[in-house]
Amino acid sequence: MYGDPETVRKILTALGDTWAVVGLSSNQRRAAYGVAEVLQRFGKRVVPVHPKAETVHGEKGYASLADIPFEVDVVDAFVRSDLAGEVADEAAAIGAKAVWFQLGVVDEAAYERTRTAGLSMVMDKCPAIEIPRLGPAGRIG
Repeated sequence: MYGDPETVRKILTALGDTWAVVGLSSNQRRAAYGVAEVLQRFGKRVVPVHPKAETVHGEKGYASLADIPFEVDVVDAFVRSDLAGEVADEAAAIGAKAVWFQLGVVDEAAYERTRTAGLSMVMDKCPAIEIPRLGPAGRIG
């Protein structure tokens, strides 16, 4: 329901390659660190967004989405569900094309607001799991 195959494919292949990863820090034990590494291997530019604004995987970090001085295509949220709606609203405010909520992150009201604002959105899925499933034609299979 929150991530039909066509929307997943569109976000991963057609909406652009600059991903702001909210919650990404230099802590290698956190899921965000590994997922960002996978996204980079598949050609995505990963921009860390974390209060510490650390450089991660060679990319300068920013304390907030609003601080990023260039266009962001997709906002990937590694936050608790009760904080996810704010991230989605900020993504829309900065002109992102899509929002991705990680496994376990669900906010139905944010999903509706984000879709109504014209952004593509996936919830409760992991791009590091989905992107390797894309075949040569960009289809999930």
